[in-house]
Amino acid sequence: MEARVTAHRDYAVARIDDRLYSGFLEHLGRAIYTGIHEPGHPTADAQGFRRDVADLVRALRMPYVRYPGGNFVSAYNWEDGIGPRDQRPTRLDLAWHTSESNQVGIHEFMDWCDLVGTKPMLALNLGSRGLDEARNFVEYVNGPTGAYWGDLRRRNGRAEPWDCRLWCLGNEMDGPWQIGQKTSTEYGRLASEVGKALRAFDKGLELVVCGSSNPKMPTYPEWERVVLEHTYETVDYLSLHMYSQNKARNTAGYLALSETLDRYIGTIQSVINVVKANKRSKHDVHICFDEWNVWYHSHEQDQAILKGMHGWPHAPRLLEDIYNFEDVLQVGLTLNAFIRRSDVVRIACIAQIVNVIAPIMTEPGGPAWRQTTYWPFLLASLYGRGTALQLAVRVPTYDCDVADDVPYLDIAGVHDEDARTVTFFAVNRHPTDQLSTAISLQGFGPARVIDHQVMTHPDLRAVNAIDAPDRIAPRPGPGAGLEDGTLHLALPPHSWSMLRVAVGGA
Repeated sequence: MEARVTAHRDYAVARIDDRLYSGFLEHLGRAIYTGIHEPGHPTADAQGFRRDVADLVRALRMPYVRYPGGNFVSAYNWEDGIGPRDQRPTRLDLAWHTSESNQVGIHEFMDWCDLVGTKPMLALNLGSRGLDEARNFVEYVNGPTGAYWGDLRRRNGRAEPWDCRLWCLGNEMDGPWQIGQKTSTEYGRLASEVGKALRAFDKGLELVVCGSSNPKMPTYPEWERVVLEHTYETVDYLSLHMYSQNKARNTAGYLALSETLDRYIGTIQSVINVVKANKRSKHDVHICFDEWNVWYHSHEQDQAILKGMHGWPHAPRLLEDIYNFEDVLQVGLTLNAFIRRSDVVRIACIAQIVNVIAPIMTEPGGPAWRQTTYWPFLLASLYGRGTALQLAVRVPTYDCDVADDVPYLDIAGVHDEDARTVTFFAVNRHPTDQLSTAISLQGFGPARVIDHQVMTHPDLRAVNAIDAPDRIAPRPGPGAGLEDGTLHLALPPHSWSMLRVAVGGA
């Protein structure tokens, strides 16, 4: 099977926002406690943060991390997580039926951000709370001393404001599972007024308003239209969420889900454009895809845990998906879709980072290790920054229950002008056939291959584990031949590949 790709220097989609490679950390399961924070662990620092986990997160170069939720935020009192730790209350979390010790709050999270080299993307509770609590939280985080909330922050050990620029106006407010679920009109009005108050405090803040929790919601995409009618001039981003799953073990359909994702993005981009036109606005609203990942492996386990729960346990093993090789392909496909849609998708957060549907796993008192999906995210984050290229692709396709005309080759290209490189991320969806691929490089000048990494495995269900942490990992590929400005390489069946090329005489 053959594929032909043309990449031209002058045919670009957009400059990729680095925040496309952000993450998400929620007070859920073991994400926080025995995830990033475990006092007494052999690697713990003075604040109780696991340095082994911090090293793995830092390597991912996540520009932002969304916090503290998620469903958790819709009944969260941010004031519970400030002040002396021994005086903080334990609360019952209604979202996940667990107890929250509040030993990690806003001060600790901000310190962890510094530790791993990221910035905060903070979510406000617009479920059980509202405007006053939201503006107070923003002032506590960003306000000057000499006023109440800044002075309280100083008494709690931090005089300088953190200057958090990115704020989420609630979470999944369309969902019946959400504490404080609202109709699109109720939420749109509330988000508009909260946004107006935050703009009065600091007009330079970036605000994210809730879109649909997923494209199967009965209110989609009318929810987006109504919410934006209320908030368009106030907000900067519309939040979308989507999780991929393969309960039926239909690999062809599973690997076509990125086509659904692409339609989802395209539909919402159209809704944004319609609202903008109706309002005769010059303001641009972009998409913040602040929850995405694979999530289904742990569903049965979670149901058993929740059914067998007695009381309100602290940090139980919830949502601990163990990812296999097939999920490597899915994560690679999702990242490719975001790169190709980088003109409208400016921020994306893999959900989540540690233990909870995460690329990193830990054992209490023991090691941390990389799941299979750590690797495509790492390499995309490292080398998928620059300008997304508009590629012309000719390749055979297949039909399935998810979509028709699904290309066997899924490919994204990124031109980094500063580094003088072009990087291609490619997934061969075919289960048995090698894909002979020719990539014509046009307008880039002299070129040479500098790196070729491949991930493939004969068993789609193969996983990494505490005793086999590197079973699934990138391996050096055989390289690509370069002749008369055309790259020639063979993509193994069911594989993810990265090919990096130095251009312009670099």
